[in-house]
Amino acid sequence: MLHGALALVGAWYTARKSITIICDFYSLIRLHFIPRLVSRADLIKQYGRWAVVSGATDGIGKAYAEELASRGLSIVLISQNEEKLHKLSKTLAQTYKVETEIIVADFSNGRGIYLLIREALQDKDIGILVNNVGVFYPYPQYFTQVSEDKLWDIIDVNIAAASLMVHIVLPGMVSRKKGAIVNISSGSCCKPTPQMTAYSASKAYLDHFSRALQYEYASKGIFVQSLIPFSVATHMKGHSFLHGFSWLVPSPKVYAHHAIATLGISKRTTGYWFHSIQFLFAQYMPEWLWAWGANIINNSVRHEALSHRL
Repeated sequence: MLHGALALVGAWYTARKSITIICDFYSLIRLHFIPRLVSRADLIKQYGRWAVVSGATDGIGKAYAEELASRGLSIVLISQNEEKLHKLSKTLAQTYKVETEIIVADFSNGRGIYLLIREALQDKDIGILVNNVGVFYPYPQYFTQVSEDKLWDIIDVNIAAASLMVHIVLPGMVSRKKGAIVNISSGSCCKPTPQMTAYSASKAYLDHFSRALQYEYASKGIFVQSLIPFSVATHMKGHSFLHGFSWLVPSPKVYAHHAIATLGISKRTTGYWFHSIQFLFAQYMPEWLWAWGANIINNSVRHEALSHRL
């Protein structure tokens, strides 16, 4: 009798896990491959004419701005580098025949910059907000080795910037009953990540912030997406030993091209097909195993970075 009950429980557990895995892989195919077989969504009609991208002059932010411009959206570019902003603004306007505006802002300067941003955006119908701006450690470090200035930058840029930018543009979206917010988190938010403690925690904040916003505002016509990339070939992440595998570590351009296709479809996604496979493994992985693997990888990255400084 006991053996029969245990066998039944085992069969139920196996069937449940199998169905979950099958559903997860079906979702991966539906999200990353099926949309490429149909025509692209009209983002202007769906959300509005203007998009705002923070951290827009490098990496994912720049590539995302280019993708949005290629779809006809007018772009407000925000970054602290005025020269790069002017250059990108001119390129987008000439290449895609769209309107562009720039806002020079250093999000690490704290609360004072948001009055300037609010005034610059107040007369625009913002349809899409992409919160991309972020700071990373110079290399993986134990928490007490991270400078106090860097910790404040992580708080001001990775946490406060997205929160305040949403607070600025969301009321207009609600009044128009449409809009999209993309908060770019990180694969390190999946589980506690040693040697990236403050950074991964800040990205976990963005993930939870996005998911809660979606519950609050979906009924008002607002789509909020938590975008969770793993390694992308940007200057922010130093996993140089992975950069030889372009399918594993895509360029910002390739990543943005894939990620923007998930807008309006998935509320929480990595944005890229292979990253979604990594995310699935992370979801099923015990926390201790994640932490063990992260320590090994981050030790390697730290040693490599320090050796280059000698």
